Amino acid sequence: MRATNAATVLDFVKTQQHVLTDLIRDLVEAESPSDHPDTHDDVRRVLRLALASVGYESRETAGIDKPRHVFARPAKRPRRTPSQLILGHYDTVWPVGTLDERPFRIDGNVIHGPGSFDMKGGLAQLIVALRTIRDLRLETPVLPVVFINADEEIGSRSSTRYIRMLARHADRALVLEPALGERGDIKTARKGIGRFTVTVYGKAAHAGLDPEGGESAILELSHIIQTLFALNDVERGITVNVGTVDGGIQPNVVAPHSKAVVDVRVPTVAAGNEIEYIIHSIKPRNQAIRLHIEGGIGRPSMEPTPRNHKLWERTQEVGEELGIELHQVRAGGGSDGNTTSQFTATIDGLGPVGDGAHAIHEHLLIDKTLERAALLTMLLTTPVMEG
Repeated sequence: MRATNAATVLDFVKTQQHVLTDLIRDLVEAESPSDHPDTHDDVRRVLRLALASVGYESRETAGIDKPRHVFARPAKRPRRTPSQLILGHYDTVWPVGTLDERPFRIDGNVIHGPGSFDMKGGLAQLIVALRTIRDLRLETPVLPVVFINADEEIGSRSSTRYIRMLARHADRALVLEPALGERGDIKTARKGIGRFTVTVYGKAAHAGLDPEGGESAILELSHIIQTLFALNDVERGITVNVGTVDGGIQPNVVAPHSKAVVDVRVPTVAAGNEIEYIIHSIKPRNQAIRLHIEGGIGRPSMEPTPRNHKLWERTQEVGEELGIELHQVRAGGGSDGNTTSQFTATIDGLGPVGDGAHAIHEHLLIDKTLERAALLTMLLTTPVMEG
């Protein structure tokens, strides 16, 4: 019966290519850079109209001059049923005006355009899946609830609290970030991500007339940078990178201050706690120097927990029913799946198949993305997961 359903679902989804491509066009042409929420009205309008067209009621989070996120669920729904969280984002890394340089276009089986792959294609894919469920009258024993945030590309600063709240009550979370690589690998684990700022306070003095009267913050920072890079551990999958350095006043002044911003990637929550403790425990060599260290692991690792593994096995089974060979992978980057994984079974990378996230060659493959819409449809009809 499931095999028959799979074939029916896949056949129907393939008839929805125009729905997918038209909606991706509308979403891409509604430019929505993360750091300019004042430009987001058009993309939210497109999203909410699309959700309404498949029988979902939606609302926006409030907040003056803050990103507005979209929450949606079926207008007609049973009470007291378990829920599943479908998670995506509509913000992109591309500034307004990028569309003038790289407009939306379809070249055979390929869609090009800023934000098409990461991840407006995934949002269109969701609408195709919900449309398929409606038109084929498929049952969803676990109530689908949708949360689409506006600040994922800048760390989900204002949306994380909503995501945590929804994930705590969800049977599972399905994340519509793009798949990884040409095979379209599913992301079953992600590294945790941390950001630290190390500020060093020294003492200014004339570099020629009174060099001994100063305490160089830059010299001290050079020692700290070496300490930080020594934390890299390839075998354990820990990376620590000092990405930016700033400091000093003039070449002829002993630097009274300096600053470094550090990116950290860790494979497990435990490793994140360890590195966070070590960084905050760094002491200056020069006792006349003062340090201020702030930051931490903002996105904890998405680990291959037993519940995540069980959801991956179910995803793989559904892929087989659809005739899609799926592979799993650990991704070095983070997503909101890192957050949901702390509370519920999570599968990530269910979005488009293509390439070029955050790159000028960004694109997605229409046929493979339609297959992923069928995969999402089938997952949404999966009963409550036990255990």
